[in-house]
Amino acid sequence: MQVVKDPSAIRVGNGESGAAAAQMETIYEKISRFISDNAVVVFTISGCCMCHVVKQLLFGLGVGPTVVELDHDAFGHYIHDFLFQLMADSKQQPVPAVFVGGKFLGGIEAVMACHINGTLVPLLKDAGALWL
Repeated sequence: MQVVKDPSAIRVGNGESGAAAAQMETIYEKISRFISDNAVVVFTISGCCMCHVVKQLLFGLGVGPTVVELDHDAFGHYIHDFLFQLMADSKQQPVPAVFVGGKFLGGIEAVMACHINGTLVPLLKDAGALWL
């Protein structure tokens, strides 16, 4: 498991202001790039029982997801807002949020449904997260 504790991994800005700040990538572009650069990304909040369940399921399958704990990340509130917008139509909580192969898989319900119906392991293999 890789827990992102260094906020520079998903850095929003570099301290520039004015015109240079206007040229910076938006938080959404940075999050999207971070998600696409990692086979499996799980956004969590420490102490969340459903977040724990998702992480334990992935660990049990042999996956080492990149875990971002939003309450320990300097830019966690921006990421939380992004996830809230992403899940607005589904009326689900924004965490846990699981991305596999650069694509949004869903929260706990979607991950468990994929696991039960047998589609989770093939998704993880295709993303390069499993070598079974």
